[in-house]
Amino acid sequence: MKVLSQNTAFGGMQGVFQHMSEACRCEMTFAVFVPPQAIAEPRPVLWFLSGLTCTHANVMEKGEYRRLAAELGLIIVCPDTSPRGNDVADEVTNWQMGKGAGFYLDATQAPWAEHYQMYTYITEELPALIAEQFRVDMGRQGIFGHSMGGHGAMTIALKNPDRFRSCSAFAPIVEPSTADWSAPALEKYLGADPASWRAYDASALVRDGARFPEFLIDQGKADSFLDSGLRPWLFEEAIDGTGIGLTLRMHDRYDHSYYFISTFMDDHLRWHAERLL
Repeated sequence: MKVLSQNTAFGGMQGVFQHMSEACRCEMTFAVFVPPQAIAEPRPVLWFLSGLTCTHANVMEKGEYRRLAAELGLIIVCPDTSPRGNDVADEVTNWQMGKGAGFYLDATQAPWAEHYQMYTYITEELPALIAEQFRVDMGRQGIFGHSMGGHGAMTIALKNPDRFRSCSAFAPIVEPSTADWSAPALEKYLGADPASWRAYDASALVRDGARFPEFLIDQGKADSFLDSGLRPWLFEEAIDGTGIGLTLRMHDRYDHSYYFISTFMDDHLRWHAERLL
């Protein structure tokens, strides 16, 4: 593991790291914020999954999580959104596919399957590396994300309810198999049969029997992607009668940007802290 940068923030340490991923068969970059409490004892870990076109850096630079994470004693891990490198398949003119658009799934179709194994990377390989290199309490994990990353966080939580104690999302794609900006990507990554997409669709997972105790979702009403891609009401319909808890907060005048995320970041960190601490 290579250290690309490291600095002190709010008494803790934030670093950017790179390692060779066996799952994705390329070098992967991720960021970690370690609070000052981790000097003395292992701390809970909270995973943030970013959205389309992003890298690990977007939430680091604009998410404004460090002050409260340091106060609460939460380790924050920020993975990249896809494999990178000259040999990695891409669609340069399509921001909804390829680099920056890994959708947190394990691709099965050529040429994507060779590198786009993001589900395995996020759920197996990177956690093993974090557990080895940082003072984390892997028995207390939470996960959250934005947009495509909200989709990733929710599907990963639903498929791993014994691992994660908490899950939240900012403007998630709750039903990517029927959304304009994600269904074409799922077809390219996973094949033409929509049945194979269900394992990476939060609403479909719930309808197929997956369960998680509760979710927090924040959504801006002025989000230009609300009606065509996000549609949180579909997840609300999917969980009806299941016993899954949902706090869905719709906010006037907020869009899809990091101004929205940074405004409500503290609420999400406190939500997770209540369940992890």
